[in-house]
Amino acid sequence: MSKVKTNSWQLLITMTALSITISLYLIFLYVPSERIMGIVQRIFYFHVPSAWVGFLAFFVAFLCGIRYLARREARWDAVENASIEIGVLFSTIVLVSGSIWARPVWNTWWTWDPRLTTTLVMWLYYVASLLLRQMVEDKERKARFSAVLSIAGFINVPVVFLAIRLWRTIHPVLFTTEGAAIEPSMLLTLLSSLLSFTLLYLCLLLIRVGLASLEDELNNLKLLSTLHSPEGVE
Repeated sequence: MSKVKTNSWQLLITMTALSITISLYLIFLYVPSERIMGIVQRIFYFHVPSAWVGFLAFFVAFLCGIRYLARREARWDAVENASIEIGVLFSTIVLVSGSIWARPVWNTWWTWDPRLTTTLVMWLYYVASLLLRQMVEDKERKARFSAVLSIAGFINVPVVFLAIRLWRTIHPVLFTTEGAAIEPSMLLTLLSSLLSFTLLYLCLLLIRVGLASLEDELNNLKLLSTLHSPEGVE
């Protein structure tokens, strides 16, 4: 790894750690508790940024899928697959944190609200795409198959985002044409959390892509070792 890349990586880690620290301070020590829901409402500052990262990750996978089909470069497949894995992780956090938040507020762990239902469908699709990817042996065919699934699956992401505007739902609309529908201190804390989660996504993406590169190198070394072994020579 070059010195420039190392310095950039260290800077990203430092910025992420600092941002997360500031966000935790704002969430637990600065922002006041919501008047009706109380302390449980603080899940909001993890729930919404997790949803944002899920959308971002699937959008990146969508772009990488298009790029791979156009260029057939393995690096785009690596970024696409890594981004989907991270998107599934944060979408899982969204579903779990939403259920924890819903129990004391709505008196139920789950309700077939349009936003919840479309989020669940999106999560199931991308989980299935990861499982189906593992069923394809040929590397190039696997990458093409995954790219098509990433492009097709992204259709549901705008539906999830717009669900609270397209249908009647118990989820509130936070941002309108008139501005944010929350207090300034809550908006500041939310924006800080969004930044922290975005930086965390970038860190996880780089780590996962790096691991994929190391896996490829290891597989190539194993192949070369097999070819040069006495058993591999006819």
